[in-house]
Amino acid sequence: MLPVLTTTRYVTPLREGGSLPGLVEADDDGTYVLKLRGAGQGLKVLVAEVLVAALARRIGVPVPELAVLTLDERIAKYEADEEVQDLLTASVGTNLGVDFLPGSLGYDGSRPPDPDLAERILWLDALTANVDRTWSNPNLLVWHGRTWAIDHGAALYFHHSWPSRPPSPERFAAQPFDASRHVLRDVAGDVAARHEELAASLGPAGLDAAVADVPDEWLEPTAELSDPPAVRAAYVDLLTARLGRPSAWVPTGGAR
Repeated sequence: MLPVLTTTRYVTPLREGGSLPGLVEADDDGTYVLKLRGAGQGLKVLVAEVLVAALARRIGVPVPELAVLTLDERIAKYEADEEVQDLLTASVGTNLGVDFLPGSLGYDGSRPPDPDLAERILWLDALTANVDRTWSNPNLLVWHGRTWAIDHGAALYFHHSWPSRPPSPERFAAQPFDASRHVLRDVAGDVAARHEELAASLGPAGLDAAVADVPDEWLEPTAELSDPPAVRAAYVDLLTARLGRPSAWVPTGGAR
């Protein structure tokens, strides 16, 4: 389970993305990027962030540490920016904290990862249907000479349709992935040759552990998924089905 901390100070909004995350301090004396439950598409974005980050760690992709950050209404009350205040007020309660990497640089291709890590990242994005890793929005940082993957809220898109459409492992397993615009396509080698190895790094235990990181209150029930255990099981079933059909989504070929 993720550590649960208390937000002690809201430092500044980060306006690079549409969801308006903020830089905050917490009661462990750490600094975090706060991703808010009241932003954009709500809790499902936080679920995707947690789940994909857990999968990334299992396959050896560097990602910042995560924590559940509790936000008190008093922090929202004393924020001067009206737009930020409204968002903080809508996000009182538990939110997601992403460890801030001081001095990190946005990925620009000048210091690419080695092919091994590029293949791991590309495979992870294909598995989780993460289309948000292109040159227009790399969602990679370079920190201490390593490439770190961040911002996975756009992955696992299928859960946004759950209120009206029940989960379909078969449909997700068959969903292709277009790697042509991926920021690491020209760095990675033959990703298909890595599938068995990387899938084995996850396994049933890895999938179960990944969904266990998500707080119960972030797992929104639907007509078909009545409680958090049912929602967790749906994620596991969908990812298990996709892992079992690599021909549909694993990128083939290598760097040009």
